[in-house]
Amino acid sequence: MKERLKVSNKTFYITTPIYYPSDKLHIGHAYTTVAGDAMARYKRLRGYEVRYLTGTDEHGQKIERKAQESGKTPQQFVDDIVVGIKELWKKLDISNDDFIRTTEDRHKRVVERIFTKLVEQDDIYKGAYEGWYCTPCESFFLERQLVDGNCPDCGRPVELVKEESYFFRMSKYADRLLQFYNDNPDFIQPESRKNEMINNFIKPGLEDLAVSRTTFDWGIKVPNDPKHVVYVWIDALSNYITALGYDTQDDELYRKFWPADVHLVGKEIVRFHTIYWPIMLMALDLPLPKKVFAHGWWLTKEGKMSKSKGTVIDPVKLIDRYGLDVLRYFLLREVPFGSDGTFTPESFVERTNFDLANDLGNLLNRTVAMITKYFDGVIPAYAGDVTPFDAPLREQAAESIATLEAAMEKMEFSVALTALWQFVSRTNKYIDETQPWVLAKDEAKRGELASSMYHLAESLRIVSIVLQPFLTSAPQSMWSQLGIEAGELTAWESAKQFGTLPGGTRVGKGEPIFPRLDATEEIAFIISSMSGGTAPAEPAAQAAASTEGGVTEKPEMAEEIGIEDFAKVELRVAQVIAAEPVPKADKLLKLQLDLGFEQRQVVSGIAKFYTPDQLIGRKVICVTNLKPVKLRGELSQGMILAASEGDQLTLATVPDSMPNGAKVK
Repeated sequence: MKERLKVSNKTFYITTPIYYPSDKLHIGHAYTTVAGDAMARYKRLRGYEVRYLTGTDEHGQKIERKAQESGKTPQQFVDDIVVGIKELWKKLDISNDDFIRTTEDRHKRVVERIFTKLVEQDDIYKGAYEGWYCTPCESFFLERQLVDGNCPDCGRPVELVKEESYFFRMSKYADRLLQFYNDNPDFIQPESRKNEMINNFIKPGLEDLAVSRTTFDWGIKVPNDPKHVVYVWIDALSNYITALGYDTQDDELYRKFWPADVHLVGKEIVRFHTIYWPIMLMALDLPLPKKVFAHGWWLTKEGKMSKSKGTVIDPVKLIDRYGLDVLRYFLLREVPFGSDGTFTPESFVERTNFDLANDLGNLLNRTVAMITKYFDGVIPAYAGDVTPFDAPLREQAAESIATLEAAMEKMEFSVALTALWQFVSRTNKYIDETQPWVLAKDEAKRGELASSMYHLAESLRIVSIVLQPFLTSAPQSMWSQLGIEAGELTAWESAKQFGTLPGGTRVGKGEPIFPRLDATEEIAFIISSMSGGTAPAEPAAQAAASTEGGVTEKPEMAEEIGIEDFAKVELRVAQVIAAEPVPKADKLLKLQLDLGFEQRQVVSGIAKFYTPDQLIGRKVICVTNLKPVKLRGELSQGMILAASEGDQLTLATVPDSMPNGAKVK
């Protein structure tokens, strides 16, 4: 093999698992691919030459059986499903550079040569296998690994299989693999997955792996022994190098991009990517990938997604109704990458309304409207720090970008977006601080008004730039309304240079980039689409209530009070500027609220429903004349309002345009 190709540019190679085309893909597959796409886009923006690979794993017994059931040949069956997968990738705006199929000749020929080489050097030998096999998972298990007699991965029944087989001498490389783990502590992410591999699979004794089958025909034939087909994991895992032209005359891509910077996988296939694949590469005397990142599953309230339970989330239906950027934002922001996450219609609608419609969309609308009103649609020139709030805004921009970049290097997408939204929230707060509607009434304050408008427009330009890895159409819509074009003004490094937007640029009013959703109606729609429908079969309010345990009967009402009693309660608009858990109190969060005229601390029992990062920047309604109390040793100077029913709770909020401290009447 030739040496790695020397290139002047920085390179980055990222892969998704190759998906099994036995059925239609769901939101879990979209999640992995969108995450990889965000990383690929980010690296391109940072000046890297990127290779982003995805594809399909098309061989195996399950495909053969599915094809027979459908009356098709296996090739016809996978061809039809792959068309749908490629259409989904296009709908998700995935920027992959290649799509590898294991039925392609470029893959099969190299797999045959890999298998032959491993046989010739006695890493693969022929023997007999008897054990338990899970067809859906394409996996063999020992008796001790079964859970109640079923597959430990998917819980389905397993079959006792006895057949002649080729075996890979995994045990030969066990010590070398452990040493690699020690030398490369970041190889498996998150860290917990590494401990699982060591304790559950390597330390108990790594068994030799069966790598061929004779009970079905749909696969790559073993060279010189065609009654055997190459077992799916030798076949499938090789895609990461066959797609680069490994072991061919045209191996320039392999020499440029291998080893991979990161393999993205679901947690259910960590073992294959962190044990079997590294050992295969060791046997071939090839470099190992730099990192395998195993993310968690998307669940529903009922647990794992299930067609029979009507809990499968179809990404196409969400995109068609709400737009691609809404789905991409939700997937990347809602759950820390690496952890399991629960999809609920309520959380999807809340993220859309609060983060996208209220925080970002409304900020853009208000800024363009004010520049149009106060400066005839022309952005004033940058004059440095004019108001006392200009420098803190600029500092927040720099801080948010630095945090975002650090988070992206660790593939912490939700952390990156949280950092960006802190800047979005800070920019919204800047409007409340500078109060342009007040400055506009005093001609002597014209310079401060101009500075306010410039800082808002420049902040939006910066947001639009660093938003590009995550959302694929909103940044361009923002540029259109800000009057700028893709180029130097939208380059990544320019986001770190506050004051780059030229004065004299003309803004243009456009449609809201994220329209606010009717929560009741959209929750009902999503519930209906999960169960296989296309729209609510009953009125939206009734559907949401009956399906989600809402109020369907008149509740027992509290004792009546007079207007004079209600008038004693003082309600004011407050903005959450910080939030953190109360130690040793699972239900409590400690909030710092900005009331405009002062800052207060409020302790609220909402930790089950909101994480701290979901609250920062939100405008809530606070009861401000309650006597202060101590909860778990923490002073609480008021109470925030929320609606609750059963196991649901939603904060009462107000539009960002309402200034902090305003009375709620």
